[in-house]
Order: sequence, then structure tokens, then C-alpha cells
Amino acid sequence: MIEILLEQKPDIKLEQLKELIEEKKRKIGAGYLTDQGALFLVAADLGASFDNVQRTKRGIKDLYIGARDLDLIVRLLGAYPIRAFMKKDTNERIENRTISVYDAGGSIKVRLWDNLTHVIEENGIKPGDLIQIKNCYVKSALNGKPIINIGEGGDIIAYSGNDTTIPDLEGITSNVDSVRSEKENAVISGIVSSIPRIIEFSDSRGERKKSLQTMLSNETGDRKLRVALWNIDEDNLPKFFQVNMPIRIIGARIKEGNPQYGNGDFEIHGDEGTVIELRESPQDYEVHSIRIISDGRPENESVNYIGIDKNKNLVYVTLEGLKSDKVTSNSVIDCIPSRIFGNMVFLKEDSYLELVENDSFPRVEECISKIREIQTVGNSYIVESIVLQQPNSTQVNTKNGELVSVTDTLIGDDTGEIRLVGWRDSSNDLEKLKVGDRIRVMGAVLNTGREGKLEMTLRKDSSISNLL
Repeated sequence: MIEILLEQKPDIKLEQLKELIEEKKRKIGAGYLTDQGALFLVAADLGASFDNVQRTKRGIKDLYIGARDLDLIVRLLGAYPIRAFMKKDTNERIENRTISVYDAGGSIKVRLWDNLTHVIEENGIKPGDLIQIKNCYVKSALNGKPIINIGEGGDIIAYSGNDTTIPDLEGITSNVDSVRSEKENAVISGIVSSIPRIIEFSDSRGERKKSLQTMLSNETGDRKLRVALWNIDEDNLPKFFQVNMPIRIIGARIKEGNPQYGNGDFEIHGDEGTVIELRESPQDYEVHSIRIISDGRPENESVNYIGIDKNKNLVYVTLEGLKSDKVTSNSVIDCIPSRIFGNMVFLKEDSYLELVENDSFPRVEECISKIREIQTVGNSYIVESIVLQQPNSTQVNTKNGELVSVTDTLIGDDTGEIRLVGWRDSSNDLEKLKVGDRIRVMGAVLNTGREGKLEMTLRKDSSISNLL
């Protein structure tokens, strides 16, 4: 505001202006005026005005708690889901949501209420698009940081102008190699370098939520950052999301890494307002060939299988609404999935599925790993081994108060030993084993367990069979 007034009154010097502000505060009386309030009165005395220029020249870096009557030109960074609740006194239904915006000087969150909560979707506004926020003010959020609210008569509209002072998404995108410090509302590009996994957890209120866990690497693969996106909605993730895909993560937080969960390097954390954008469009009509290597496991209205692809990688196949009576263990199928997430393939009613004869396709015997070869956390494996210890079962209380059964045992082959763990229904499968049993374990995932040691964990669709 001082800069604006000095532009209008070039004959006034900065030191003179500061003296006028202090004099105005003395005359009015201590405790009645802030510096900004005094500046308004000084401007009126000098015949200057902030009515028009104040709104257009204000940027995010200039905002402070208590600023009012603002008009801002910014770009959308991300939008959080709409929340609805009832007022206790009137039972009136209220909607609100939060969006993140940025300009050349920084980023900030904006709180939207009622009729403005749907403005992003109604106007087709996407991350990186220019928007104008009219008649807004700055309050303190629960975490003490500034947050923008929109006042009565305020609005958000798609901005049709071309503000070249605000960089587009490409202009604020960093790659994995350039991550050197902690940062809020970051935009990071890289390559998915580990199988994406959806992990369920309990939040501080005991509610079951889901997180996305993967690794993001640079082009050469010699630097990898752990990615953890919390409270995600699977429907908002890309339809095809696999290893080696180049992606951009929009609206994340760069933080110091935790050696217990990653490699100790910086980590990329996000939440339900974070966006994953594919840098290349996948070919959704590509035909995938898979050999089914397990019997189907019905679950609700779907059937789950374990399979292997042409590269001898394990995949998990889910048939939803498709006739599965002809799909059996050792079948080879050609399919066009409706969705691929990591090593999970989803086939629905609109998917193409055909049984084929292909004697040259890899068989399960070609995909068995020795224990010493099991090294990549998050990958799934097939192992043949001997049970070395009597399975031990315990009851564990989860964070949300649920009591679940956990069983573990030690298995080994001629190259080494590793602990095998099963939770819930998989715990029952492990309890049936006896010392000396020769078994084949299909679809167990390598994880970091107690004391940082590697262990194999059974998925709900993993299988254990006795070998004669």
C-alpha cells in the first residue's frame, strides 16, 4: 500500500510518509489505529486512493491475517473434497471445502462455503488454470496460518485474461534431483519406481482410511524419494498407474525422511487435495496376456486370482461382473483391463476377456524365487520352502480398537531363511502348518517388519499349498 501511494504521490518520500503515519496515530490516540489504518487516513489527506489499484496489485506474499476487501488473480493448485455437516441449533445443512492456490509469490489455502463449493467442477477449472477471487479476506486457520475466506457478495470465476506474471504448472514443477529442502504445496515430477500400494490405516479418530505408498525416482534411477499420500480416494487416482510411468504430483509437501520407512532421503507427502497427473497418456486399449496360477477366491460380487504376465511378474486379477467359470488355474487370458493399479488388474463388464492357447507363455515353475533373491520391498513373490518353526499366533489390538489374529513362522530353502506373517484370515492358513512341511507360497509381499528386518506378508488373495 505504501508503494501504491508513493506511485500516486511521487513528491512524497518514504521517510515523510512514515512520519505522517506516526503523526496520525498520535493525533487519533494510541490503541485506535494500526499502521494500515493510519495510512488510509493519510492517503485521504493527500488525495490518494486505494479503491482500484489495491485490489489488482495485491499478491499472496503481501497477505496477512486481517487483510480485507481483496481481489486476487491466482492459479488453482488443488481442491479438497466437499464436506457437509448439520448446524446443531438449526439442523441446517452446510457445505464447505478448501482449495489451494498460488501466484509468483507463494501459495495459500482458500475456504469455500455453500454455493461456492461446486464452482470448480461447474466451471471445469483444473490445476494450473487462472482464477479470480473477488471480495475476500484473510483469517487465521486452526493451525495459525493465514487462510482466505470469501465475504458476502464475493465470488470465484475463471479468469479469461492472460497474467504472464504467474507461472503455469510447468513453471513451478521440480524434478526429483532438485529436491533439496522441505517445502509446502510443491509440484514434483518423476518416474514411479516401485509397485504402488494401497494401505489401510486408522486416523486419530479411529476411522479407517487409505493411503497410497510408492517411490518416485529420477530418470537414471539413482535417486528415489518415498511417496505417501494420505486419506486418498481410489476413484480419484489415474485409471492406469504402474511402475515406470512418468507422473507429476501436484500440491504435495516435501519433508525430512524417516529412515524407519524409507531410505532416509526427503519424502513426498500428500493428502486428499493432492493430484497425481500422468505425464504420458497410456494406451487403454492395449491387450494384456496373463496366466492364471491360482483358483479363484470369491469376494462379494467379484472373484480374485493370482497370475503372471509375459515378463514373469506376479499380478493380482479381479473379475467384477464377468463370468468366471471358464477361468481356472493355468488358464491363459488375453484382456483389456478397465483399470490397472500397480500389479493389480481389474476386469469389469466393459472389459475384453478371452481364453487363449499359448504353450510358450511362462509357467508358475519359471517364476519361483529363492529366498536370497527376495530383495525388493513391496514386490510379490512365489517361494518354495520348508517350515522351520511351529507357527506362533497372537491377538493384536489395532489403533481403532479391533482385535485381530496374527500368525508368523520361519521358512527356509537352500539359500536362506525369512519370516512369513499372516493377518486375519491369512493367520488361519499359517496356523495349519507344521514344522517340516514343504510348501509353496504364492503372492506374498516383501515388507520391513520388526527391528527393520525383511519379512514376507500374506495378502488376502495369497495362497499356501503343501508340496509332496
